Amino acid sequence: MKAKRYQDLIVWQKAHILVKNIYKVTNKLPKEEKYGLTSQIRRSALSIPANISEGFGRFHLKDKVRFYLISKGSLNETENYLELIHDLKFVDVKSLTQLLTTPTNY
Repeated sequence: MKAKRYQDLIVWQKAHILVKNIYKVTNKLPKEEKYGLTSQIRRSALSIPANISEGFGRFHLKDKVRFYLISKGSLNETENYLELIHDLKFVDVKSLTQLLTTPTNY
């Protein structure tokens, strides 16, 4: 079945869930991280579904691929911040890390 809206894309759905969970996790970070780690991970996570949806709306394949690759880069950035949060023992992010690495079989 061909997706008619970006919301139909499983990858966008998973990215949207990730963003919601990132917001929940960052609410538990120390207040002194508000303008540092909290801001950075939220921005990188928000960029993932945003670039997927923008790429979906493009008509030329090169444009689509460019936005999807930007989204992948933001995913890598988000994963990096989650590793840092884990290493600093701020919050348990194991479930989020699993969400990033679990393939979807559809």
